Amino acid sequence: MNTGIKALTIYNALRFICVRENAEFNNACRFPFISQVKTLRSILSASADTVFGREHHFDEILRAKDEFELIRLYRQFVPAVEYEDIRPYVKRMMSGESDVLIKGKPVMYATTSGSTGEPKYIPISEPYLDKVYLGMSKLMMLNYSRLKLKCLSGYILTIVGKTEEGQTEDATPVGSASGLTNGSTGKLITRMYAVPQDVFSIENYSARYYTLMRYAIEKDVTLWVTPNPSTVLEMQSVVDQHLDDFIKDIGEGTIKSDIAIEPEIREKLEKNLKPNPGRAYELRRLQTLYERVLPRHYWPNLQLLSTWKCGNTQIYSSKIQDFFSPSVVHHEFGYFASECRAGLVVDKSNESVLFPNKHFFEFKREKDLGNPSAPFFRLDELKEGERYCPFVTTCSGLFRYNMNDIIQVASRYKQAPRVHMVQKVNGIVSITGEKLYEDQFIKAVDAAQESTGMKLLYYAGYVNLQESRYDWYFEFEDSRVNQKKSEEFAKVVDQNLKVINIEYQSKRDSFRLKDPAVFLLEPNAFNKFKRFIISRNHRDASRFKPNVLAQNEDNHSVIKKFIKSGRKK
Repeated sequence: MNTGIKALTIYNALRFICVRENAEFNNACRFPFISQVKTLRSILSASADTVFGREHHFDEILRAKDEFELIRLYRQFVPAVEYEDIRPYVKRMMSGESDVLIKGKPVMYATTSGSTGEPKYIPISEPYLDKVYLGMSKLMMLNYSRLKLKCLSGYILTIVGKTEEGQTEDATPVGSASGLTNGSTGKLITRMYAVPQDVFSIENYSARYYTLMRYAIEKDVTLWVTPNPSTVLEMQSVVDQHLDDFIKDIGEGTIKSDIAIEPEIREKLEKNLKPNPGRAYELRRLQTLYERVLPRHYWPNLQLLSTWKCGNTQIYSSKIQDFFSPSVVHHEFGYFASECRAGLVVDKSNESVLFPNKHFFEFKREKDLGNPSAPFFRLDELKEGERYCPFVTTCSGLFRYNMNDIIQVASRYKQAPRVHMVQKVNGIVSITGEKLYEDQFIKAVDAAQESTGMKLLYYAGYVNLQESRYDWYFEFEDSRVNQKKSEEFAKVVDQNLKVINIEYQSKRDSFRLKDPAVFLLEPNAFNKFKRFIISRNHRDASRFKPNVLAQNEDNHSVIKKFIKSGRKK
């Protein structure tokens, strides 16, 4: 079938499949207040007869005489919470108890990192999985097709976490919600996947990455969806290292025998492989033409790449631009976390339209975060240009849950606000009261790269309370950059921060903050750092996005492992 006709056929099929979801979403965006009240009432009604619902008087809240009293009573009886406040309820569910946060029990738990070092286990209810994850995944595919019709003319590469990493006491799966939904989006989409679902169950990360790209590089990929742009860097690193192996495997219809794949998974994967000498020849030809074979070479028909571009991920997204043809649309993946799939980017902007019909949202202004008596704002009350921290209520057992994110409001879609991620709340650090923001550090480093011409592959800053200073870690593109040059670069960053943050300037000029310490990192430091953290914490690699400015002793101790030999650690 002609690729244009195929793409149009799939687009029309998606329009038909998503007609109800699309209509509900757009109608909710026209009337966000009405939709938000309806959503809150629906969530509370579903959880009224649960442990949490009875303890927090959901029945009484639902008897409110009007919409405004409903919200007032909800705020009166239900305090805003952090994860540690609900962990006891989650543990009860994980041990097998029903009707705790939701009616019945979750269908799975998504894992993400916690502030105490113990992972968070996020309950995923059946309604949430069906209405939010699966419904919105299909709507997202329709949106991709609207933005670039031919993105569905070839294969789709999605990189997700392991579907099941373990089980609770009552045998409920624990793993990646994205992995689960990746295999549940219907035959129309799943048959277009470049990589079999079994690949994401490979335990060893190096083996998983090798196998993933061995499959993907053989195909004509036209749409690539992976939340974190650092994953694109990782996949290209795999190609750089193993292109000869891929060519041999593709030509022979095999997977390299010394790749550590579980025997039962290898058997499933190899069963459907066939020799493809034509593709092997084409890859070998590309290898002779280009010093480095990039996605723009092996996927010349790629139409759209969807990753995060906001917050601290922008430092990675800027590094992959040359990997792709200028005609490729680099789309913002959207405001999305394990706790809440919050919105959808409907156009080529970087802003997400929050779902008024899926979750109930409340917001505190960034400047009020330290004030427990400061007011909360509704979705329809947000002001363009201002920054807020979202608190979400979901049909999956989160009630007034603090996302600990800072988002900035942009223009409206119909009447619903668009937002983009700025940084995590814990991306604000302070040693002597300077309140240095992660995005300020990113801007200072970006400006230093621009003014000096010294380009970085990776960088990070950590609080060193004992020495009353910041420790900065740099990996430069030019491996010849020595310690003296790196310190000169750091002085430019330091001066930029003084201009951006007057409190930082005051603390530096008064010597309350000492000169930053500068450490040069060894080659490929970020990928080594990432692999170490993932292997230690069993994290989902596709969602790995550590702060580039942090007060985190564990991560700080890890990054020190990758300082160039001979440097002080």
